[in-house]
Amino acid sequence: MKVVIFCGGKGTRLREETEYRPKPMVPIGHRPILWHIMKLYAHYGHTDFILCLGYKGEMIQNFFRNYLWMTSDVTLRLGRDPEIKFHDRHTEENWFVTLADTGEETMTARRLKKIERYIGDDETFLLTYGDGVGDVHIPSIIAEHKKNGALMTITAVHPSGRFGELELAPNDRVTGFNEKPQAEGGWINGGFFAVSRGVFDYLENVEDVMLERGPLNKLAAKGNLAAYRHEGFWQPMDTYQEFLYLNRLWRENRAPWKVW
Repeated sequence: MKVVIFCGGKGTRLREETEYRPKPMVPIGHRPILWHIMKLYAHYGHTDFILCLGYKGEMIQNFFRNYLWMTSDVTLRLGRDPEIKFHDRHTEENWFVTLADTGEETMTARRLKKIERYIGDDETFLLTYGDGVGDVHIPSIIAEHKKNGALMTITAVHPSGRFGELELAPNDRVTGFNEKPQAEGGWINGGFFAVSRGVFDYLENVEDVMLERGPLNKLAAKGNLAAYRHEGFWQPMDTYQEFLYLNRLWRENRAPWKVW
């Protein structure tokens, strides 16, 4: 099952880091947060990735283009008959990574629409953002999506107080998507989705539409947006304090998202 990851935002709330690199390339330990997210999916057998690039996307391209150089010891023979020998192997050797330039100023709905051709004939795919980690059980999201019959299943997590809130019915159908809730509590969009290809019919060819506004509300209004409730760890990296927090967890070997 293909995994689509939004990697194009400018990350203005993390300007200390994103002034120099795209947010998905901000590191946790010695690897970008994007790598951590991909490792989570790969742990559950999903190794075919489509990255929606935008702001400073060339840095993500270079990371994967030079992945062997960055993760292996290397012996070089110099001269007119050069030779390169990579000494180490890694568990990412079976990954497929599609690097799709979806535009620097494009919003998320249009980014998703632009990679429709890379989904191929697959009826279902996975979708997430390139700036948040969690100990999310991907097979459970897929199972819930197959069971509920919705066009999109969104992972609902508990809020930290500054995100749009989901209105959930007892049957886990999403009945509303409030961009700015009046109070903390309830559930929010955690950014790990299972998606049926019918969602593309809800996406317009307009650059400035966010998936989290028009399309998700339209899906909710038609009963086509469902939720998988995740009670475990989830943490975005939107601020410098969150960057420090995630790096501290990793450094102290207490990272809940490291399930591999």
